[in-house]
Amino acid sequence: MDINKQLQTEFSLKPFQVENTVKLIDEDNTIPFIARYRKEMTGSLDDQVLRELYDRLLYLRGLEARRETVRASIAEQDKLTDEIAKALDKAQTLTEIEDIYRPFKPKRRTRATIAKERGLEPLALAIWAQDLKAPLLELAAGYVDAEKEVPTAEDALAGAADIIAEMISDDAALRKMIREEDIAGGFASASGDKEKDKESVYEMYYDYSEPLKKMPGHRVLALNRGEQEGVLSVKIEAPDEEILRKLYTRVVKNNPHTKELLERTVDDSYKRLISPSIERELRAEMTERAEEGAIKVFGENLRQLLLQPPIKDRVVLALDPGFRTGCKVAVVDETGKVLATDVIYATPPNNKIRESKAKLKPLVEKFHVNLISIGNGTASRETEAFVAEFLKENKYSISYAIVNEAGASVYSASKLGAEEFPQFDVALRSAVSLGRRLQDPLAELVKIDPKSIGVGQYQHDMNQKRLAETLGGVVESCVNSVGVDLNTASPSLLSYVAGISGGLAKNIIDYREENGKFKSRAELKKVKKLGPKAFEQCAGFLRIPESDNALDNTGVHPESYKAATALLKKLGADLAQVKRRELKNLRQKISGLDKLAEELSVGVPTLEDIIKELEKPGRDPREDMPPQILRSDVLSIEDLQPGMILQGTVRNVIDFGVFVDIGVHQDGLVHISQIANKYIKHPLDAVKLGDVVKVKVLSVDLGKKRIQLSIKEAKEEN
Repeated sequence: MDINKQLQTEFSLKPFQVENTVKLIDEDNTIPFIARYRKEMTGSLDDQVLRELYDRLLYLRGLEARRETVRASIAEQDKLTDEIAKALDKAQTLTEIEDIYRPFKPKRRTRATIAKERGLEPLALAIWAQDLKAPLLELAAGYVDAEKEVPTAEDALAGAADIIAEMISDDAALRKMIREEDIAGGFASASGDKEKDKESVYEMYYDYSEPLKKMPGHRVLALNRGEQEGVLSVKIEAPDEEILRKLYTRVVKNNPHTKELLERTVDDSYKRLISPSIERELRAEMTERAEEGAIKVFGENLRQLLLQPPIKDRVVLALDPGFRTGCKVAVVDETGKVLATDVIYATPPNNKIRESKAKLKPLVEKFHVNLISIGNGTASRETEAFVAEFLKENKYSISYAIVNEAGASVYSASKLGAEEFPQFDVALRSAVSLGRRLQDPLAELVKIDPKSIGVGQYQHDMNQKRLAETLGGVVESCVNSVGVDLNTASPSLLSYVAGISGGLAKNIIDYREENGKFKSRAELKKVKKLGPKAFEQCAGFLRIPESDNALDNTGVHPESYKAATALLKKLGADLAQVKRRELKNLRQKISGLDKLAEELSVGVPTLEDIIKELEKPGRDPREDMPPQILRSDVLSIEDLQPGMILQGTVRNVIDFGVFVDIGVHQDGLVHISQIANKYIKHPLDAVKLGDVVKVKVLSVDLGKKRIQLSIKEAKEEN
């Protein structure tokens, strides 16, 4: 296989794009660096395409390696024919390669291997040839041997049939045909005990059947989980009659002496060997596809969560709600520094409302609190009601926001949390985290394992290595797209910058603590073990607002400083104006971009990026995202009535719909059919996490605490 050509075809790219990208990857360049600073070489491929291409490159290289391993193994057995070699060359998937290798793979002791040990393989091959002129029993009589445990001709035929059954099972072409028939005409079915598990979330699957070819990924994962929990019995119902008909046609010739035995052997091979094996393979493939789809959705949700706009320049009072243990309080200043902590008991069973208000009032007034952050977990509803009453009583013009606290407890109990706040107990660390993640979601959420952030579905059921790789890539992409202040970044944030490992991040922090703030990007080269390659990869993503060189606070890479300075000179401007953010609409002052790029010895994409950075140095791309909703009142689910039009924030996107926070603690579900007036294949085609949307309340189930919402009907009533 020509891997580069295959990638060109699959991604619809030009040869130079694939060749250069593969070369850059092989030279240990990071994906963010390639996407941002090697646009001329890749044809401006974005980091998402680059990551997909990278994953596919690894798969195809693994495929080639396996192909050659299998080829060598078959050759060692002196069984590599031209036909097998051609089949290996044509194989496009690991499944096809493994099917070809199946007859030659070392096997555990089976009925067929036992029959071969008894000398029955020649008899099996004679029957398989199907050109016998005499009855089978006459032929089989010659293989009777009591010492080899073949006492009768019938026993000889049974052993030969076992060998033939395995030959049929090992036939790559037959397995491919059966797999295709299963996918085209098979069903996934599930059953459960309605009496035993009446209130189970799997109730809809107790008597369930769906064609495999139409089955969405989220249902595959739901069935898997139900099966793992012992609630569901799941199986694939194959089109057995059609498969057996095709097997008879392909395997059995019309020889009167062998036809009946071979038909019985085909039945045995299919039911005993092939069908269970193919079912396992198909379910594994379906699960893998479903997981990939779910991981993609999870990644997109995570991206939107991390890129929520920060709420800057606010002193935040953060509340981590609780019942018996109380509500943990932390006040953090505009920079995230902790000013005060406390615990109040404003919810059942304590209900110390007056004392709690008395504790909060001096905190609000002493530190000039102008925003309150409330975690959305246990006791959130009660805490929110308390806060709304507290603000109203004191006539404070302070807003509050409900913050997703997923992962806060993980961070609080982590080694990182203990190192950052050794003086606080776990609960207070969680409150601090909730305040900071409202101020700067990205900087705070990078401290948490992405799998613990909870913006997806079935994340605990999937391939954890693959999930971690994908989500790590999303975090890396977000961090590098925003840029990182080198003088304030935590080790967690730095470790996601292109080219910076966990060890290098620690070395950067150590250098900063010993020498004070970095004064320039060039000073990075003094950091222990940060060599030229690491500097090349990371420098453009690190910002130094305090630097004398204004370019150090932009996305312009040091390798392009000369070009940027020459451009400014040509425009009659200087770096001081960049620092003061006085340069606007530079692009309009430039004609002949191609000629200017050639004159400055850079590519056109790089020149365009330089111009954007000079116009808006230190720009935060998160400013383009919808702002977070801040509240000053409170609703309960009991207040909701069908027909209400409300504003809410999309909190999670899954395959069958989106969950929207409308301020009542329980998020409402907008089914995919209620998102848009046109057909959409997936909710992500229309909305994304963090979007602020108007919704219409369709129904409210107080008993199950379920809220059904509609985006499309809310639009129709506008």
